[in-house]
This record gives sequence, C-alpha cells and structure tokens, in this order.
Amino acid sequence: MELKGKRIAILVDQLYQEMEVWYPLYRFQEAGAEVITVGAEAGKTYPSKLGYPCVAQKSYDQVSAADFDGVVAPGGFAPDHIRRHPKAGALVAELSRQGKLIAAICHGPWVLCSAEGMLKGRKATSFFAIKDDVINAGAEWSDAEVVVDRNLVTSRKPEDLPAFCRACIAVLAQ
Repeated sequence: MELKGKRIAILVDQLYQEMEVWYPLYRFQEAGAEVITVGAEAGKTYPSKLGYPCVAQKSYDQVSAADFDGVVAPGGFAPDHIRRHPKAGALVAELSRQGKLIAAICHGPWVLCSAEGMLKGRKATSFFAIKDDVINAGAEWSDAEVVVDRNLVTSRKPEDLPAFCRACIAVLAQ
C-alpha cells in the first residue's frame, strides 16, 4: 500500500469526464490513500457528461491545503465550472506552493490556468483544444501521454489514465 496515510482531493463539478474522476479515485484507494471529492457545495450531486452522479463530500469552504497531500483536476467540462470558484484556485495554488501533488488531465489544466499563475515556467500537457490556454498561462506545452514537472502531473485524455495514475503515485510516494 504505497499511499497509506495519504489524502487526495478530487475536484468535481457538473459535466465531469467519468473515467477521469473514477479511475484515479479507485486506483488511489487501491493504493491505500483516502480520497475525498471536493466541490462548490458539500453533499451536492454533480452529474458527469453522461449523467453519472458524484457527490461532493466536502466544499471548498470546508477544506484547506493542510488537509491533503495532493489534488486531481479531472477533465470534461467540469474544469470550466471549477475555475469559477476562487477558493478552488486558491486551494490548488496553495497545494502547489507547498510542493504537494497537483494533477490534471484532459481539460483539467484549465483549473491550473486560473490558479494564481501556478503554470508559469512549468512543463505541462493537456487535451489539444486547450493547448493555447495552457501556453498563455505560462507553461511549456508538449503533446505527451504524461508530463511530470516536480510535483505537477498532467495528461491529455482518458487513454492516458494508466500513465497518469502511475506518475501521480510516484510523486505521492516520494
């Protein structure tokens, strides 16, 4: 159990990409981590792009960077909703300042683009459609299955989830 004792937040909002929430959630639990879903409203059910429900266990008001060893921003259209909450961006930025895992897949880097400039000077990837946003936020973008820049792990699409989760676990296990 390489992640025993670790706590990871997965950010959720409406229209999330199903696999990009549930695959990491179960993979990290399997590795021994405690995974908490965090959204704008605790107890609210957020539907995925296909309607699959995910309940936010905690709200942004109820958590702080001290509560977690890392955070995952999934893709779908949820990141466009997540980034509208200043406390979501502040949480991600503070976790980054503390050197904790920051992981984003597909459209998830949109959250990072709005997180107090945390992509400036970093290497990252994303779904190709938001490449310009990631570059304009200051990152060096590359088209790769997974990009690891210290505590930052990014991937492009659901097919990259195995490499994404392996890289996240490696960062968390350090």
